[in-house]
Amino acid sequence: MTDTTSSRRRDPSNRTAEGVMQVWERRTQLVKQELAAASAAADAKTARLRALRLEKEAQEAEAARVAAELAPPTAPKKRLRRRD
Repeated sequence: MTDTTSSRRRDPSNRTAEGVMQVWERRTQLVKQELAAASAAADAKTARLRALRLEKEAQEAEAARVAAELAPPTAPKKRLRRRD
């Protein structure tokens, strides 16, 4: 018997075994691609938020340094004497 394309399509065991495997592989690849895309998006978001946080911390540190320079000097604290 010749093995033609039409005979392979009509053979249910061959179609089922190969078809199920191909569908499974396509779905697996699709899931992997979606997970990779989600991971890349999360990494980009994390990098953006980290940059914003570092910029804010630098601005706050600069503001604190300027405030410390402009603040009047504090008077030395007086020592309390204990009465014996």
